[in-house]
Amino acid sequence: MSSSPIAIRHPVTVVGIGADGWAGLGDASRDALRAAEVVIGGDRQLALLPPAECRGERVAWPSPLRPAVPRLLSEHAGRRIAVLASGDPMFHGIGRALAETAGPERLRVLPHPSSVSYACARLGWPLEETETVTLVGRPLASLAAALHDGRRLLVLSAGAATPGEVAALLRERGFGPSTLRVLEQLGSPERERVLTGTADAWTHAPGDPLNVIAVTCVRADGALRLGAVPGLPDAAYENDGQLTKRHVRAATLGALAPAPGELLWDVGGGSGSIGIEWMRAHRTCRAIAVERSAERAARITRNAEALGVPALRVVTGPAPEALAGLPAPDAVFIGGGLTAPGLLDACWDALRPGGRLVANTVTLESEALLADRYRRYGGELVRLAVAHAVPVGGFTGWRQAMPVTQWSVTKPGAVSR
Repeated sequence: MSSSPIAIRHPVTVVGIGADGWAGLGDASRDALRAAEVVIGGDRQLALLPPAECRGERVAWPSPLRPAVPRLLSEHAGRRIAVLASGDPMFHGIGRALAETAGPERLRVLPHPSSVSYACARLGWPLEETETVTLVGRPLASLAAALHDGRRLLVLSAGAATPGEVAALLRERGFGPSTLRVLEQLGSPERERVLTGTADAWTHAPGDPLNVIAVTCVRADGALRLGAVPGLPDAAYENDGQLTKRHVRAATLGALAPAPGELLWDVGGGSGSIGIEWMRAHRTCRAIAVERSAERAARITRNAEALGVPALRVVTGPAPEALAGLPAPDAVFIGGGLTAPGLLDACWDALRPGGRLVANTVTLESEALLADRYRRYGGELVRLAVAHAVPVGGFTGWRQAMPVTQWSVTKPGAVSR
């Protein structure tokens, strides 16, 4: 976010525009564009405005767009500015950056139906039940976290090549039978069209760059089922044995209690499972995995990509030294290295008031440290024991996994974000 709003003389008017161009605009939007001394927008959007109606100076957005917002508003601060945006400017649009830069009180937003509204209208899908994933400026891998059997998704495309890339990702993630419908130029009277196929048999060449992809997810027979709650199958992770196992992992995430927008430190990341499932809990959850082994750090990155949270940050280095300079966490998980001098204190000191700390161990030495902290700070100290049924000759018996001692505690004080 910008440090402070830019002082501007006139309100900035943000006009949503669709593929139907000038003809689809309401009176208020047309009046704002006629009155503007400068109109800022993409080349495609600017080309939709009739020169006889809109006489203001036209300024095309440079690339990258977002860093240019403060500069352009400053350059034209004394003039009446109109900014063109695709559809609804406040829905995955430029409206957010403008509000942060100019201040919401200096912004006048005139929305147009979004591409998502158009798509749901064409498909007959209830808008409130349809999840939207944007790939505009986002990695393709982020789509993987939204894939669930029977789910309907709308994917905001980054360009003409995106439908083919989405089809390839669906095949790789075990969703090859999924149906794709690519809706191009939504709202355009002459150019709107729909391409249909399955991910397994997608052969359409790249078409119009202005498209939305509707996906009806169908999981292939035999593909690994990944649920929407913590406790993914262990087989979902590439690992070398350093993995918080499924049942303990589910209990650990329950104690960490991820909430939207919160930041987790996953200290001793191993295979990255705790940080990954923290981020899968909500699209705004953030995590930093700290891992001393470069090989394991690379593995965490691959697991995060595969499971749809490529934004997980990986810091390679020993804790507590590697924790220096990291943003203050809302929660900390310590899955290894508890006996490292100063580690527990560094994590506790960095934790925000009201934040949660959870530490797991299987060794007596680390268990003694946790018992000491339990006496000093309170919280909850539990032992988690899991046994699996295994063949015993012609019968079945229990094989006990190593018990895990877990300390969880909330830091006193009001929550401060």
